[in-house]
Amino acid sequence: MEITPAIQEKINKLQEKYEAMGQDMASYLDGLLYADFLTYWDYIHLDTLLSLQSPKTPFPDEEIFIMYHQITELYFKLTLHECKQIAEHEQLTPKFFTDRVKRINAYFNALTTSFEVMVNGMEKEQFLKFRMSLLPASGFQSGQYRMIEIAATNFTQLVDKSKREELANATIDEKFEYIYWKFGATELASGKQTLTLKQFIKKYAHQFLALAKEREFSNFSALYFRLKESGEDVAELAEELRKLDLYVNVEWPLAHYKSAVRYLEKDPVDVAATGGTNWQKYLPPRFQKRIFYPFLWTEEQMNEWGKGWVLSVLQTLRK
Repeated sequence: MEITPAIQEKINKLQEKYEAMGQDMASYLDGLLYADFLTYWDYIHLDTLLSLQSPKTPFPDEEIFIMYHQITELYFKLTLHECKQIAEHEQLTPKFFTDRVKRINAYFNALTTSFEVMVNGMEKEQFLKFRMSLLPASGFQSGQYRMIEIAATNFTQLVDKSKREELANATIDEKFEYIYWKFGATELASGKQTLTLKQFIKKYAHQFLALAKEREFSNFSALYFRLKESGEDVAELAEELRKLDLYVNVEWPLAHYKSAVRYLEKDPVDVAATGGTNWQKYLPPRFQKRIFYPFLWTEEQMNEWGKGWVLSVLQTLRK
């Protein structure tokens, strides 16, 4: 084979690269000579991935339940990957910020539109049986989802709505004691913390607090204001942040609400969720009024937050 000028140039660059690191290029070429060609299945660890489903019962639909939640967590990991790029960018621009939020919105669009798998993709009778083998585990315990919330907004917006104004100037540690999701994992009868919540706090509290402090001045809200105050055009960014707000705080919890109504609503007494979470008051967006970017919405829009979505879904499911 003839060594063309283009190939010689690449060889010279490789030589410079390895010399700069004090390495011998010939040794690396030997390694390349004997290495196997990469395959798709090895690159994405396909065999390992497909072996990660371990049902606890013989009901076939439990595998659907497991796989969908694993897919969800992978989308959350993609989202956190984008959040980190935004927060740690040394010279953040509206374009870079906007492009990454668009990616996040694409991930959440895929999640919310695919959640029909959970609403109608399992037999109700199977679900109500195998779910009892999952106690006290719950989707409530998704640590990655809570990290996305922390990265997306000022930590005050994650405080229970009854305490937000009072704790606006409190420390992050003080706010964490009243973070909204703690009130969604209480026993329906006694109001005490469920084992689900206790497990969750024990595993993640340190990580959540560390991330909240790390993102105090680099969460999406803080970065938006930094760009806006510097005179940058943030109109397109604002639009994408509004979409993100709706995806995370209305569409996603509403998708879960639809599933809960489908499987757990039972007259005259509703069935509790697997972790004992109070889904009837925890999931509907209109009750939580969790809004990442109140400065991007009108007072009327915030007052009506999530109402239309919930009512339309209930009408559809109860026909």
